Amino acid sequence: MAFGMKMVKERSKVMIFTEGTILMHGSGAGRSREEIVKQVIGDEKSVREFGAYVPIGGAPSKMGKWKDQGCSILYLTSRTEPDEVEDIGHVLRRHDFPDGVLLFRREGEEYKDVVERVIPGILIEDDCESIGGVSEMAITRVEPEIRRKISSISVREFEGVDHLPDDLVQLRSMGRIST
Repeated sequence: MAFGMKMVKERSKVMIFTEGTILMHGSGAGRSREEIVKQVIGDEKSVREFGAYVPIGGAPSKMGKWKDQGCSILYLTSRTEPDEVEDIGHVLRRHDFPDGVLLFRREGEEYKDVVERVIPGILIEDDCESIGGVSEMAITRVEPEIRRKISSISVREFEGVDHLPDDLVQLRSMGRIST
């Protein structure tokens, strides 16, 4: 088991989507997941106030446990405008998310392009319910030969990551690896 943990520490990159997976708009706090999805679909005002986003559940703590096991954390935001990307970075720091790299799509890129460039060992993303479902998920569009290298974990949008294992080996094993 110690050897397995050493391998995890040396090689794991955990990429996690921010909005909808670990962050939500401020007015979603205290509401049911279904109400939050309706707010997003209805373009409720605070959905566009990126600097006021809040963590979903105990995401900072959960991710801190993964980071403590030696993985690199890669955050992927849906934002592409520099000031909006900066807002998401400030939210992550303000709410004590573990240090990591905040990635975003460059001009002309899709999410799959970012995933394919980085090739994380574990990819955690939400099911994109409010924007069209599974067909909108990054893993759906990643090239098959690259997809086979990624343990893909899907959570319900705005459900958070609290229910995922603390242990990186268990986390990786629960992911779906496409063949």
